[in-house]
Amino acid sequence: MKRYFAIAMLALAAVPMAAQETYENAKLAENDLNGTARYVGMGGAMEALGADISTISSNPAGIGLFRKSQINLTAGVVSQQDGKSFGGGHKTNMSFDQIGFVWASRSGENGFLNFAFNFHKSKNFDYILSAADRLSNASQNKLTYAKQKNGLLFPANNSGAPDFNSPYVQCNQLDDIYARYINYDTRDNTWYYENANGYTMDRTHAGYIGEYDFNLSGNINNRVYLGLTVGIHDVHYRHYGEYVESFDVNSPIMVQDDRKITGSGADLKAGVIFRPIEYSPFRIGLSVSTPTWFNLESYNYTTLSDQGGTSDPNHESYEFKLYTPWKFGLSLGHTVGDYLALGASYEFTDYGNMDSREVTGTHYDWWTDDYYDDSESDDVMNRHTSETLRGVSTLKLGAELRPSPELAVRLGYNYVSPMYEKEGFKDGSLNSLGSYYSSATDFTNWEATHRITCGLGFQIEKVNLSLAYQYSAQNGYFEPFMSYYDNDFAADDNISDAVKVSKKRHQVLLTATYTF
Repeated sequence: MKRYFAIAMLALAAVPMAAQETYENAKLAENDLNGTARYVGMGGAMEALGADISTISSNPAGIGLFRKSQINLTAGVVSQQDGKSFGGGHKTNMSFDQIGFVWASRSGENGFLNFAFNFHKSKNFDYILSAADRLSNASQNKLTYAKQKNGLLFPANNSGAPDFNSPYVQCNQLDDIYARYINYDTRDNTWYYENANGYTMDRTHAGYIGEYDFNLSGNINNRVYLGLTVGIHDVHYRHYGEYVESFDVNSPIMVQDDRKITGSGADLKAGVIFRPIEYSPFRIGLSVSTPTWFNLESYNYTTLSDQGGTSDPNHESYEFKLYTPWKFGLSLGHTVGDYLALGASYEFTDYGNMDSREVTGTHYDWWTDDYYDDSESDDVMNRHTSETLRGVSTLKLGAELRPSPELAVRLGYNYVSPMYEKEGFKDGSLNSLGSYYSSATDFTNWEATHRITCGLGFQIEKVNLSLAYQYSAQNGYFEPFMSYYDNDFAADDNISDAVKVSKKRHQVLLTATYTF
């Protein structure tokens, strides 16, 4: 189903300059499967099995199962299967993924009180997007024609062309360049936009979200394990893109978009693991994570160019807050002797409940001698988010087989349901700062994610070396801009077709663990 919008509303839109809207926020809210090689090799299905430092962020009670202290260090390689190098981005990149330690101390005859710290990359943004397709009676900035048609751009001179010297409104270089693609038909005295015949989009995404977790956990009579984690998130996101439209008469026109988002966030995670049957190793885990409360700032440079000239970069910075949704988890774990471990985990997060917030001011707290930002929910954007994003279910399955005490073989699988509604779209007509400051018109509705993992572990006295491989695959449908119909005049329709794109990634991880 295509969307219907009034040209009069779209004519109010301008080429914008920074970012805070549903599709950009979604990139910051979702997590990768990442951590120690053992955790990844088992598909992350260790929330009830515990005794791996990576459970510090998925079920904090897992740290309570440690009986000895240890230090972990993980690094690896991430490679995009279907990408091409562009804009300083590369298909294959080295990655430092995790470092942490657990300090296990006995508390009483059967109890332990453990403290742990762990850093890991919860999100790796390295990805190169490429898409291309034909356009028919459409263009990314056909809105310029709508402005001209409604008398909001330039008046016509004696020859019928836009008169740049006598603007109706204060226009910028972007309007000047776009106006070159508006023509006047003397046969019926109407303006028309020279529609593009095709487009290409290339964009490199880079950066990461680093998560620093501090954990306190313990157990009660080796039957009940409890854990609490405080998480600090560090955001480093960057993308550079070039969107090019080709025309039959005029030269190609290109929009260069360079954006950076930085900031920090915090959350709390709590978990419990219990053995319902006293003499059985079967375990059940429950976990909950609060929203991550992000304080973010976006910096953006947008440049427009064609054969006739190049605009000065339009630059803007914008502070905003983002509160991600709650996350709930249920997990099962079972061991057979000392040679087989089986795990299954289920997580649910409703991304439609993300809260985009506008910073409304800053106040000084005399008690703490500090400044705090006031904010309020962007109700318009949040309504769009609830209509565009959905609840996501993540199923994780994993197994570890130990044919000998020195060797472990691991397998895992993940299914992550789609976050995006099939008919979702980036709405540039919203009365929201998120739309006013958005620097790109394209969007991708990604489908389900499938992950297949495997790994090996080698024990050499107090040192364990683990190797893991992860293959993740996700398809999506890319559109260069929001499509709309003009109910009054079909020639003013602006319709683009969705193009299938994919995100296929290979990851190899190596973890060194020292136990003491």
